[in-house]
Amino acid sequence: MANIPRRSKVLDKLRSGQRVLSFKNNFGCIRASEIPAMAGFDCIWICQEHVPMDYSTMEAQILAAKAFDTDVIVRVQKGCYSDYILPLEADASGIMVPHLMSAKEARELVHWTRYQPLGRRPLDGGNADGLFCRIPPSQYTAFANANRLLIVQIEDPEPLEELDEICQVPGIDMIFFGPGDFSHSIGYVGELEHPEVDRVRRLIADTARKYGKYAGTVCGPATMQKYYDLGYQFLNCGSDVGALNSYCDNIIQHFEKHQGRA
Repeated sequence: MANIPRRSKVLDKLRSGQRVLSFKNNFGCIRASEIPAMAGFDCIWICQEHVPMDYSTMEAQILAAKAFDTDVIVRVQKGCYSDYILPLEADASGIMVPHLMSAKEARELVHWTRYQPLGRRPLDGGNADGLFCRIPPSQYTAFANANRLLIVQIEDPEPLEELDEICQVPGIDMIFFGPGDFSHSIGYVGELEHPEVDRVRRLIADTARKYGKYAGTVCGPATMQKYYDLGYQFLNCGSDVGALNSYCDNIIQHFEKHQGRA
């Protein structure tokens, strides 16, 4: 039996011109990944930036999603190169780096997360993404460069001056607009449809497409079609936190209607 690493469903769909739908998890329970994977989402987005998720929990989430041929994207904590590559070693389909601030930083990320000839990612191969040394190093490094996503988040006004340069950095796959933090950074906290937020949302989609990068962002069901029409090929819609809140609120509302009835 040939030893071939698992391809990224997200990258395969994007490269064939299809749209991609992601679901975000804050909970550490692997069932929170299994259920949206079973439902048909292409990707589970898990987070180490805001969520106290250790590597064992992260690895379990990846394994749970892989059981249903679903990708996992890990939003990493910003730190040393190990913070960037450990999710990849655990066979995440890609990483998302928050708050990219410059083209220089984008080039540094490629240096640490891509193998030659793009970068100088430290080489092991003895983990899940290298099939535990069951494939030759040259095959492993070439596969990882071609089939693992590097996503950078634009969430601040500062990198916009270098947006064209950022979008031209080889090895970056996707430019992801974070409207929540961006609205906060310009003083309109939570106003995700503010004119300046919307202007930058459109700018990022247009600039990414101009240089052959994929564009990603977050949406709700009501804005999904609008953002796809803007040129976003990757959308995250929904979360475990939002789903549980909505479900609980709905039950409490029904309960309160029946209070006092015989």
